[in-house]
Amino acid sequence: MSFSVEGQRVTVVGAARSGIAATDLLLKKGARVRLSESRKVVEGADQLMARGVELELGGHEPAGFASADLIVVSPGVPLEMPAIAAARARGVPVIGEMELASRWLQGRVIAITGTKGKSTTTALTGRMLQAAGYHVTVGGNFGAPLSAQVEASTTQSLHVVEASSFQLEAIDTFHPWIAVLMNISPDHLDRHPSEEAYGQAKARIFENQTGDDWSIVNADDPAAVALASRTRAHRRQFSRHQPLAVGTVIEDGWIVQRGLGVKPLVPLAAIQLLGPHLVDDVMAAAAVATLAAVSSEAMTAAVEGFRGLEHAMELVGVRGGVRFVNDSKATNVDAARRSIESFDSGVVAIVGGKFKGGDLGQLRSPIAARAKAVVAIGEAAPLVKEALEGVVPVHGGGSMEDAVRRAYALAAPAGVVLLAPACASFDMFKDYAERGRAFRDAARRVIEEGGAQSGT
Repeated sequence: MSFSVEGQRVTVVGAARSGIAATDLLLKKGARVRLSESRKVVEGADQLMARGVELELGGHEPAGFASADLIVVSPGVPLEMPAIAAARARGVPVIGEMELASRWLQGRVIAITGTKGKSTTTALTGRMLQAAGYHVTVGGNFGAPLSAQVEASTTQSLHVVEASSFQLEAIDTFHPWIAVLMNISPDHLDRHPSEEAYGQAKARIFENQTGDDWSIVNADDPAAVALASRTRAHRRQFSRHQPLAVGTVIEDGWIVQRGLGVKPLVPLAAIQLLGPHLVDDVMAAAAVATLAAVSSEAMTAAVEGFRGLEHAMELVGVRGGVRFVNDSKATNVDAARRSIESFDSGVVAIVGGKFKGGDLGQLRSPIAARAKAVVAIGEAAPLVKEALEGVVPVHGGGSMEDAVRRAYALAAPAGVVLLAPACASFDMFKDYAERGRAFRDAARRVIEEGGAQSGT
């Protein structure tokens, strides 16, 4: 490969999983690595130093950035950080971890982005391709970072990559064979300066595509269609609601591909996922699989065996007539709305956390139509109360344990306790996964007290 870091001084910013994976990859490629982290303690620091990594903990000194030959940023690191901005002004190249890894991949990339549904679509796409016998790696924004997949890459590999806006804003040459845009709605407005900037970051997924590539977009989302219009790639669409003449649609109980005739792909009866919006994820995965010549049988087998991801409309269990559903990944308003709209009635929604922007008032209509009450948690609890009070009763929940127990009391004898936070988790938890585990643990304690069985 033409890209080389042999002997170069590379500063990696951020020592979470992406930064550690990038550091490991760079060491293997012969770079001299400096790892800069704002935290004062990093797990495995001794081992890193033993491998020759220069560790900077507790802050980011500009000198170590300005003297670098290359800076690699983790997804959580803002490019506007003063030390990074100053180095960039001096001509130091700055790229993201996903961009770095992509330069050494030998196989083709299938990249999936969107505000909601990208993790489930990524996982399902990987399952379909694996069922067809492809050599597949799956990860990126969830699972294994792309840097951890480089060693397994061959010319026959297909790399299915979930790409966040933070990762996409730091690309340069990242080039997907197939790029998927699931949807777009306001998110991460605590980090991106505007909704437009957030959308433009997402749209970079198409930036380096050519006429030999493919784009796939949700035809039911006009904003996503508009962003995808810039691609030079061949275009495909999927739609749960429109009768596309060409594209992936629903017809007679099947997901089908329309074009030169109608090709059945996956029966709706095979889908084991909770929530009608998750059908979009199956459709997008099937659209990708069709381009990779995966058979209907392989697609269906992959879907039938898939019960969903942790923390994404995850049925934890049932006590009496009350279901407990963990959608901790619903970290923005639109995702929370879709969660709530997945049920007909009886919802008690646990909403709140660290507010990322958006309009919580958009939850008023689905809450009014389907909910008994709301339990507000975290820093955003006053905002939740202000936005939803008068629609249904809004109660406070000091801890996740307290919130789950209060929600259960409100949902009984028949209803749904739904974690649909519409916010990030960082006020109370390390990440959405830790928040989801806290909800699941609390729900299972309530379930066990009633002698019922928890879900699988």
